[in-house]
Amino acid sequence: MHFVDLKNQYQNNQRQIDERIQTVLKHGQYILGPEVAELEEKLANSVAVKHCIGVSSGTDALLLALMALDIQSGDEVITTAFTFIATGEAIALLGAKPVFVDIDEKTYNIDPGLIQAAITDRTKAIIAVSLYGQCADFNEINYIAKKHGLAVIEDGAQSFGGIYHRAKSCGLSLIGCTSFFPSKPLGCYGDGGAVFTNDDDLADKIRIMRVHGQDKRYHHAYIGINGRLDTLQAAILIAKLDVFEFEIQQRNQIANRYNALLPVDTVVTPFIHNYNVSVYGQYTIQVDNRDRYQQRLKALGIPTAVHYPLPLYRQPALIQEHTKLAVTESVIKRVLSLPMHPYLDEKQQDQVIEAVHSVQ
Repeated sequence: MHFVDLKNQYQNNQRQIDERIQTVLKHGQYILGPEVAELEEKLANSVAVKHCIGVSSGTDALLLALMALDIQSGDEVITTAFTFIATGEAIALLGAKPVFVDIDEKTYNIDPGLIQAAITDRTKAIIAVSLYGQCADFNEINYIAKKHGLAVIEDGAQSFGGIYHRAKSCGLSLIGCTSFFPSKPLGCYGDGGAVFTNDDDLADKIRIMRVHGQDKRYHHAYIGINGRLDTLQAAILIAKLDVFEFEIQQRNQIANRYNALLPVDTVVTPFIHNYNVSVYGQYTIQVDNRDRYQQRLKALGIPTAVHYPLPLYRQPALIQEHTKLAVTESVIKRVLSLPMHPYLDEKQQDQVIEAVHSVQ
């Protein structure tokens, strides 16, 4: 069994994907070819924002967003420590300080009620991660940010396609960022990402910054990066967009089946607010004695993962010795992600469910 079965997904969509790839191979425009602009238009329309800028990865999406906001050394950016390193890494790369606040114990997303106390005169922005596929509480986050004149970035690397109060992930704040890493809900066959915004000036700046800050040939208005989404990856994503809504529905059906059939006395299943639609970038439970679960499932041929075993403030690259967040410290010991992808059939689901039941 695969944790994420990309081979099966490709076989189910092979004709459309191959045709799109062949079109690029024939025209040979591998850097910012026509498929990049086509994808950007489709994604912007899907999210209902004015601008989508395809970039080289989800990490570079965050980095470009922060660069466009002119985040500099000495600035502070409030975020969560319960996320992948890229969220804090992008802040630190610019010499700014990630200021970590705790998470909501049910959703694992940043707790808006704790943001206000973390704001100082050096705070310039908030990065809210929409973890595991469910959007953070952006109404509350945006309200606090507006009151203090702060920019809000959504790290939607796991939540693209998700819905919050009928609005799409990556269209919920000043800037939305996502990743198209292969295992994401919408993934390409390499690295890729996108930045979303309704702000014309920010969009123009990010487009320039993704090509070394070049606004015209050999004229560089800003310090930028080599942050382009390549044409082949854009073509693959266009093909996958045709089945993306179907795949989100499948993910939710599988999650609902897990929720109904996993043992409620020993397993805490994901909590999804009734105003949210999760894309289940991960299906993550909480259990006691996690090692025992992992060993038992591995013995039965079922892969698992821990997202994430260390908070960012305990990562050597971002160490903050005096930071300790109670909810974060609790959940990192208990979270366990189970296989989740749109092509996980009922027989495989039953194998997972029965294996979890068998843990003594």
